[in-house]
Amino acid sequence: MRLKRKSVTQKKLISRTANLSYSVFRFALLIAIGYIVIYPVIYMISSSVKTSAAFADPSIIYIPKEATLEYYSIAVKALNYGNSILSTLKYEIVSAVIEILVCSFIAYGLARFRFKGKKFFNFILVLTILIPTQMIIIPMMTNYSQLDILGIFGLFDKLTGIDIRPNILGTAWTFYLPSLFGVGLRSGILIYIYVQFFKGLPKELEEAAWIDGAGLFRTFISIAVPSSSVVYTTVTLFALIWHWNDYYLSIMYLSSDFPMAVKIYDIDTLLNAYNIWQGSNAAISAKCACCFIFILPMLILYLLLQRKFVQSIDRVGITG
Repeated sequence: MRLKRKSVTQKKLISRTANLSYSVFRFALLIAIGYIVIYPVIYMISSSVKTSAAFADPSIIYIPKEATLEYYSIAVKALNYGNSILSTLKYEIVSAVIEILVCSFIAYGLARFRFKGKKFFNFILVLTILIPTQMIIIPMMTNYSQLDILGIFGLFDKLTGIDIRPNILGTAWTFYLPSLFGVGLRSGILIYIYVQFFKGLPKELEEAAWIDGAGLFRTFISIAVPSSSVVYTTVTLFALIWHWNDYYLSIMYLSSDFPMAVKIYDIDTLLNAYNIWQGSNAAISAKCACCFIFILPMLILYLLLQRKFVQSIDRVGITG
């Protein structure tokens, strides 16, 4: 009996030790991964408030003895922060909102209905994900410089000699039109995420709505949309962050009134106007200040929605 009790006690001790070791290992691993993830942000904030003397002091790593907000003032002026925010909202955020709504409607049709050519449209969807924008930017700009609709405006030009094809380069329509037709910035990925979620919705809810006399649009708005808050959270975060960080399309389509991502892309030239030259300690601090105020709105947005975002990723389940 004593041997059995001793054996049971030893097994419990070994089990507790193993569980404790696993918990410590998991905790240490999470801390290490968390440090790797947030280190760039810590370095960015620390460097943005350092003085030149702090950079020269080897005893200072993260927390400077004296902090300065001078470089944030320079960053706001260099980025023309107010106008840049307005331009970003005008071109990028509005097109992102349009894309979120339109892509959900397209995905609902692909997920819920059978029709001729569905496989072909799914193939086109995959192509929009695989083909980068850089490969089609020249025909896109050519089309936007002489916008045509199914060749109708071009035919009118040939018959009458009057060219009514508008040039929309430099306007917000170069951002809005692709979003309206579901081919905006990374629309293929957003549609794919929506499709995977809509496939998992119970069909009985929609069938009940159809029996009550609801049509396609009413069923989508009254049944599908209220039941899809989790996927809308995921797509909203992805779309807003992708549009916020986009500079390539803005550089190609616009000649002035650039969004903030373009200003960050050309930050060295902007800082040179304030006698802050590349490679100096002041340039490091100023760049870090510019980058921090650039990511701050999206960081706040993610902090507000992080719980719903994590839950939505778990429920959306991007699977076949």
